[in-house]
Amino acid sequence: MALYRLPTGTYTTRAVFAVAGGSVRDKRDFAATAVLISHPKGDLLVDAGFGEQVAEHIKMLARMERAPHRLGRTAAQQLDAAGYDRSRLLGVLVTHVHWDHVSGLDSLRVPVWINEAEIRYGADDSHGRVFRAVSQDLEIREYALDGPEYLGFPASFDVYGDGSVVVALAAGHTPGSVVVFVTLPSGKRYAFIGDLTWQLDGISRGAQRPWLMRRVADVDARAVRVGLRRSIALSRVVQVVPAHDVAAYDSIPLLPSRFPSVTL
Repeated sequence: MALYRLPTGTYTTRAVFAVAGGSVRDKRDFAATAVLISHPKGDLLVDAGFGEQVAEHIKMLARMERAPHRLGRTAAQQLDAAGYDRSRLLGVLVTHVHWDHVSGLDSLRVPVWINEAEIRYGADDSHGRVFRAVSQDLEIREYALDGPEYLGFPASFDVYGDGSVVVALAAGHTPGSVVVFVTLPSGKRYAFIGDLTWQLDGISRGAQRPWLMRRVADVDARAVRVGLRRSIALSRVVQVVPAHDVAAYDSIPLLPSRFPSVTL
C-alpha cells in the first residue's frame, strides 16, 4: 500500500480572500491535486484535480469565483505516462463536488465514489454545475456513511474493510463533505480534509475563512468550525492535508515515472 500525489495545476487568489487575517498583498497558489491510494484490493484517487477542459469549467463559475489558473498534466495524463494499469483504478473518491475537486473526471472516465447527501447537493446546487457536466454518463458508486464515529467525526465508511482507508463525514462546507483518513503500513497517517480549511494557516493558527467567503463557500459555517477544531486536535498525530495548500502535499511522493507492477 502506498500514496502518491498528482499535482494537476494551481489557481491564484489573494490571501485576504483565503484565510482570516490574510493580506491583500499576499498571493496564494491554490493546489488542484489528486492523491492516488495504491492498495492490494484496488486503487482509488482522492479527488480528480484539473481536467483537460478546466478553462471551460472555470467559465461555468460565477464571475467572483473565477481566478487565474495554471494547468499542468491531468491525473489521467500522469497515470498514462507512468505506464499505470488503469484496470486497477476503482474510481475517484471525491471529498466534495466543487469544480476544483472534480474537473479531472472529464478525462479519467471512471466511477465516482460519493455519498447520498453529496449526490443531492451536486444535482441541485449552483456550485454543482461543473460536477453535473463532468460526471454525465459516469458510474456513480454511492457509499453509506453508516459506520461508527471515527476520530471525533460522527459517521464513517471503511473502504476496504481493513481500517487502512476510512471516510468520515465532515459536512459543513457542503452537506456531504468528507475527510479521507489513510493509514500506511508504516503507521504514518494522513487526513485529507478537503475544504474544512483551504490553507495550512487553518491548522497552524486556527484561522477560518474570511467572513464573506464563509457566507459564499459554506452551507454550514458552524459545522466547518467544528470540523476544523477536530482537525487541529488530530494534527498532533496525523498529517493533516487541506486540499488547496501546495506545501501540505510535500511529504507525499510524486507518481514515479514508471509505476511499479503489482500482482493482485
